[in-house]
Amino acid sequence: MKKKCLTDPVDIIPFPAQNLRDNVPTTPRAIAPAVKPTYTDEKPEPKVLTAPTGQLNTSMLSIKKLMEKQEESQTQGTYIGNQPKEDYNFDQIKMLWRRFAFEMKERGMETFYNAMIKREPIREENDKFKMLLDNQIQHDYITTHLQDMNDYFRKELKNYNVQISLEINDKPEEETKYLTGKDKFQALARKNPNLHTLKNMFNLDV
Repeated sequence: MKKKCLTDPVDIIPFPAQNLRDNVPTTPRAIAPAVKPTYTDEKPEPKVLTAPTGQLNTSMLSIKKLMEKQEESQTQGTYIGNQPKEDYNFDQIKMLWRRFAFEMKERGMETFYNAMIKREPIREENDKFKMLLDNQIQHDYITTHLQDMNDYFRKELKNYNVQISLEINDKPEEETKYLTGKDKFQALARKNPNLHTLKNMFNLDV
């Protein structure tokens, strides 16, 4: 018997219930067919833009309109619209003038107070009144509070047509009207200092 070498072929004997690999049937894997992209020469229809009609209804205001409304608000103050416009007389104006002056004094606004008590308001036409001032300093100071003054008179008189403007007096030497007895006494005492002596001597009340 010839001795076998390591390189000689060897027959493999299968065990019971064991199948050799060569006898196992193989099933080929299914390969999905490649999908080719479809191309078309058709192009989407372009959108047609219509010309503007100028009738667009919008609630937005332009910058120019906003600036115009702001300027109008600064010059006219409170919007009149359907606000009340009741009748009043000049005596009511003078009474409110004095009352507002003392209110300014209580708030520490002496410049405003002194300017108001020195002269009565001047009625120019209908609901327009003028406040005379002594100098530019008073004018600049009161201008910053003029809207509050107008709002006060309109509310108290229930007439939103009332408009008070400021003007510097170009005739300072002209005699002015005083609204309180104390102011009148001081004006007379400047012309006649003996009034102070008379007042103190008899303990008189102004």
